[in-house]
Amino acid sequence: MSVISPTARLGMISALLGITAFSAQAEERVPQSLMEAIKAGKSLSSLRLRYEHVDQDGLQPPTIIGAQANPTANEDLRSASALTLRTLLGWQTAPYQNISFAGQLINVTKFIDNFNDGTNGVLIDAISNNPSNIDRAKIVDPDITEINQLYVDWTGLKDTRIRFGRQQINLDNFRFIGDVIFRQVMQVFDGVTMLNQSISNTELYVGHIERVRQLTTELRDDGALEIINMKYRLSPTESLSGYGYFSSFDDLGFGRAWFGNAAGTAGIAQGKNGAINQEADQGNKIIGVRLDGVHPVNQSWKGLYTAEYAKQTDYSDGDSRIDAHYYKIGGGFAYNGFSLRADQELLSSNDGQYGFQMPYGTNHLFQGWVDKFLSTPQEGIKDTFITAGYKAGNFTFFMDYHILDSDVGFNTVGGGTGSRLGKEWNASVTYNFAENWMARFEYGSFKEGDHYTSLPAANTVAGNRGRFRDTEKTWVTLMYSF
Repeated sequence: MSVISPTARLGMISALLGITAFSAQAEERVPQSLMEAIKAGKSLSSLRLRYEHVDQDGLQPPTIIGAQANPTANEDLRSASALTLRTLLGWQTAPYQNISFAGQLINVTKFIDNFNDGTNGVLIDAISNNPSNIDRAKIVDPDITEINQLYVDWTGLKDTRIRFGRQQINLDNFRFIGDVIFRQVMQVFDGVTMLNQSISNTELYVGHIERVRQLTTELRDDGALEIINMKYRLSPTESLSGYGYFSSFDDLGFGRAWFGNAAGTAGIAQGKNGAINQEADQGNKIIGVRLDGVHPVNQSWKGLYTAEYAKQTDYSDGDSRIDAHYYKIGGGFAYNGFSLRADQELLSSNDGQYGFQMPYGTNHLFQGWVDKFLSTPQEGIKDTFITAGYKAGNFTFFMDYHILDSDVGFNTVGGGTGSRLGKEWNASVTYNFAENWMARFEYGSFKEGDHYTSLPAANTVAGNRGRFRDTEKTWVTLMYSF
């Protein structure tokens, strides 16, 4: 599978470094041959078995694919159960003459497939498309067998690594750029990235991405993503970051999710201002700054703090409604393995037309694990939450509680307005019971607040379709890395 042509790769190197030619010798070469480099490499392999169960209030959709009618339309949505195995097989060589190679294959197999894998409306291929399960809740873990990562690292410049090819990318707390590692099919990026640590306590990460494989297995290639992230370490556990993410992808599959799902001309969704949403250009840029840290007070006590702000606007012919801001502020303490903190995160709204979006983030980690808000409603989200954790030996315990409100008022089913999106709590227990073995139990419960609707709607079947319904999810995971 060709990720980026050799010509394009060379051009990207020159653009990133601002030079047309370079040569450098490694200060130290441990492997004396390619075979030694292969033997001295590291494994990128693991097996992850997961059971997931979803109980979700709601109604079945009226259609299966396109205009094909669903014979059980408007009946209660059925619960979903999944037992899936994700297999990653890969290896990364040690550097040989400043170059190392990495390759990784992915396979996701379904053993219990009583769920809608989220590809019904996408028509990716005959294997992963499950129209017969449109009556069930979604668990977005489709089948896949393909190259997950394939890249070359070059380290010929001191304190610099340049990576070409398909790769995972995780920056800061994964809020804006992440691999969505929780799902069985992760998000990966095709392009070239550079990590430079020439300046003391400073990391500069720059990237040019030409394709993105999303967790639905859909490959997006109609644009590019430019990444700039600079982090300065105030101490080993505290940092100040500045970043800019410039996305010219005009279609990431989020048109209706970002701008509304109201019926429009010829069946194409339109929003509150009449603009066609399914075809809205999703080009956008995000510029922000983040202060985050764990500050030791003494051997037992630590202070925790986060302050972050970002602005999102349209970019590269993006829809003019893309105009919103983001902040997160919070803090707490840690004491002998126990931690407690309170935070508030705002994804603002542009007067009810557009809510701040994170199209490349690991959004499962935010606004609760039940994934009700992977895309932000047009009215925005204000999430006020408390998190607690405790680590004892090989056990790690975690719990959080979210109060979820909108930034501006929204229409409610049957008339009137509201601002309460709902409440959610999550809990997990992780046990590392042997070397390379991990077991985890997780549970999440979301309770609906005011009955949300994008446009004024009567208290009918159709009017109730867009609500954020009560949902419970349970996960049991067993993972072995080798």
